[in-house]
Amino acid sequence: MIHPWQDPALPAAARAADLLARMTTQEKIAQLYSVWPGSNETPGGDMAPLQHALSEEIDLAELLPHGLGQLTRPFGTSPVDPAEGTARLASLQERIRSANRFGLPALAHEECLTGFTAWQATIFPTPLAWGASFDPALVKEMASSIGAVMRSVGIHQGLAPVLDVVRDPRWGRTEESIGEDPHLVATVGTAYVQGLESAGIVATLKHFAGYSASRGARNHAPASIGPRELADVILPPFEMALREGGARSVMAAYNDVDGLPAHAHHRLLTQLLREEWQFTGTVVADYFGVTLLESAHGLTDSPAGAAALALAAGVDVELPAVRCYGSGPLDEELVDRAALRVLTQKCELGLLDPDWAPPAAGGTVDFDPPHMRDLARQLAQESVVLLANGDGTLPLAPGVRRIAVLGPLADDPAAMLGCYTFPRHVLLDHPDVPMGVAVPTLLDALRAELPDAEIGDDPAAADVCVVAVGDRSGLFGRGTSGEGCDAADLELPEGQAELVDRAVASGTPVVLVVFSGRPYALGRWADRAAAVVQAFFPGQDGGPAVAGILSGRVNPSGRLPVSVPREPAGQPYTYLAPPLGQVSGASNLDPTPLFPFGHGLSYSTYDWTAASVDAESFPTDGETALRVTVRNTGERAGTEVVQLYLHDPVGKVARPVVRLVGYARVPLEAGASAEVHFTFPADLAAYTGPDGDRIVEPGALELRLASSSAGTDVRHVVPVTLTGAERVVGAERRMRCEVRVK
Repeated sequence: MIHPWQDPALPAAARAADLLARMTTQEKIAQLYSVWPGSNETPGGDMAPLQHALSEEIDLAELLPHGLGQLTRPFGTSPVDPAEGTARLASLQERIRSANRFGLPALAHEECLTGFTAWQATIFPTPLAWGASFDPALVKEMASSIGAVMRSVGIHQGLAPVLDVVRDPRWGRTEESIGEDPHLVATVGTAYVQGLESAGIVATLKHFAGYSASRGARNHAPASIGPRELADVILPPFEMALREGGARSVMAAYNDVDGLPAHAHHRLLTQLLREEWQFTGTVVADYFGVTLLESAHGLTDSPAGAAALALAAGVDVELPAVRCYGSGPLDEELVDRAALRVLTQKCELGLLDPDWAPPAAGGTVDFDPPHMRDLARQLAQESVVLLANGDGTLPLAPGVRRIAVLGPLADDPAAMLGCYTFPRHVLLDHPDVPMGVAVPTLLDALRAELPDAEIGDDPAAADVCVVAVGDRSGLFGRGTSGEGCDAADLELPEGQAELVDRAVASGTPVVLVVFSGRPYALGRWADRAAAVVQAFFPGQDGGPAVAGILSGRVNPSGRLPVSVPREPAGQPYTYLAPPLGQVSGASNLDPTPLFPFGHGLSYSTYDWTAASVDAESFPTDGETALRVTVRNTGERAGTEVVQLYLHDPVGKVARPVVRLVGYARVPLEAGASAEVHFTFPADLAAYTGPDGDRIVEPGALELRLASSSAGTDVRHVVPVTLTGAERVVGAERRMRCEVRVK
C-alpha cells in the first residue's frame, strides 16, 4: 500500500503534511538537525567558529532510528577521492534510510561559494571577482555547472551565495561578497541562484541580515545600522534572489542588529521573510549559530533555551550538528511548523519518493571537467581590473625581454585562492595532500605566456618589474583575508608596502599586481607605479588570466565592485554616501577613493554618443526607455561596461549622491558599435522615507550614463521628471532595468 506521502502525483505540501501527521515528536525534531561526520576528528584549525570546542561525539546507532534531517559536508570536511566519497555518501544514506521506519534519507549540504568545496573540484574566482566581471550571465552558467556536479554525487543543498553588501572592506569576508553596491550584489547574486537552482540544488542565501555592517569590521560583531540602511542597502539582494532567483533556503547571520541576534529575530525571519516576502522555503542556522545565542549573545542560559528562541524566531534547521534542537522539549506547534517546511523541501527534491536511491557509485567521477575549467578561465579573465596604465606600459611591448618578477605572491598558488576554496579551507590542515587541481602561479604563467623573455628577480637589470602583492586567505586568523581574518586598516599586509617602495626606487617601471580578498590603499604609489592591476582571488586559472592581460593576449574588461582607497585609514565609506559623506569643508579628511566603484581600463577606447530618452516626463508608476550608442574606436576587440546611475537631487531623507540602477557589458570588435537600451521603471527611484515606507515621489531626477561612479566619469546626463502622486511600493515593485544590447 502506498501512503499519500509516498505518492509523487500529489502536491509536495500535501504529502509532507500526511507524513508529518504520522510522526512522533522525536521523529519530527530529528528532521530539524544535522550531523557532521568527522568534524571532531579534523586536524589543525576550525572550519567553523568553535568547531572543535562544540563538536561532540554522536552515537548514530542511537540517533538514526528517529530519522535525520541533514548531513553536513560529506565531501568538504576532509580530502576524499570523488568516487570514494560518492560511494561513502551512498552507503551512509542507505544506513540512514534503513534505520528509520519511514525509510527517509537525509538532505546533504555542502559549501559551493567558489565551486564545489571538495578535493579535486574546479576552483572558480571568488565572489568579489564575480562582481568585478559585471557578467551575471556567466555567473549563472558557472553556478549551473557547479550544481550539476554536486547533484550528480548526491548533494542537495549548497550554502551559497553570500549576499552581504560590503560596508567596510576591512571585514575579512569581503572576499566572499560580490561588492559594495546592492544592485550589483542583487543582480549577480540572483544569477548565481538561478544557475544553482536550475541544476536541482537548493540555493542558500546568506547571511540574513546585516552581517557585513559589523562594528569595526569585526567578524560576528554587532551591526549598528538603522532601519533605512537595512531596508535600502542590506535587504534588496535577498529580496531579488528570492523573488526572481527562486532560492529555497536562507541562512541566519551570526550578528545582532541593534541588540537582537538574527537567530532570534522574529521580525526578520518571520514577519519580513515569511509574511511580507511570502518565502516558503527553509531557514537554516549558520554553523553553531543557535548555540551562540547562549554562549556568545547571552540571551539564554541553556541549549534548550537557545533552541526555543531560534525555533520561535523562525530557524527551521540547526546546523551543522545536533546540539540545541535535541536537548530538551520544544513547543509542539513550532516543531510542526518547521518540520513541515523541511519535509516539503525534501519532497520537492524527490527524497520522499518510493523509488529514490542515492547516485550509484563506481567508475570515474570528474569534479574538474574541461567545460568547467573553461568557465573558470573566462570568469577569471573578465574579472581582472586594470586600474592604472599611465604611460602605456601595458600591454608589455614586444621589445620587453627582461622582466623581474618579485613579491611574496609571485610564485604562490595561494594568490589565486579565497578562503572557501578547498585548498585554503581544508588542505592547510593536510599539508601532505596535493592540491588536487592545477593552479599555476603568476611566475609559472608569465614563463608560459612569454617564453622568449628573460625572467629574473633583479629589478635593476630588467626592462620592467612585476611586483605581486596582496593576501593569503585563511580562517579565523590563519590568513590576511577570509572568515575571521579582519584587518585593522587597509595597508598592504605583512610589510609588503616596503617591498613595493624598494621596487619603485630601483627606477625600473613597476607593474603592481594585487591579488587580494579586499581593496587595499594604493595612494602611496599613485604616481609612481607604471601600471596597477587588481585581481580578487581569481581562481585556478587566475595566473594565466593576469599573465594574458600583462602580455596583451587578453583585453581587460573587469570593473571595480568596491572602491580602492587612497589612504589606509581614510575610510571606511563606500561610494553610496550622501553629500556630507563626500569630501567637504566640514572635515579635513577626504574619503574620495583613489579608484572609484565601477572603474576599470581597457586597451581599447570607446565613444558614447546619441544618448536619448523616450519620455522626459513619466508618472511615478510608469517607465521610460534610455539608449546610448557605444563605438569601439580602438584598434582591437574589447568590452566596454556601460553603467547607469541615478541621481535624486531632492528627497525627504539624505540620499546617496548616485547609485547604480543598471549596467551592460558591451563586447565590440574594432570599429564596431552597438546600441545599449535601458528600460528604466520609476520603481527604481524608490527609497525608504521618514515613516519607514518605501516611496516613489514626483520630481526631477538625473539618469547618468557613466564608466564609473565618479562624477568625472559621467559620459551623458539625461534629465527626467516623475509626475503624479507619491506612491508607496512593496514586494510588487520592479527591481531592475531591462537591458538590451543590439
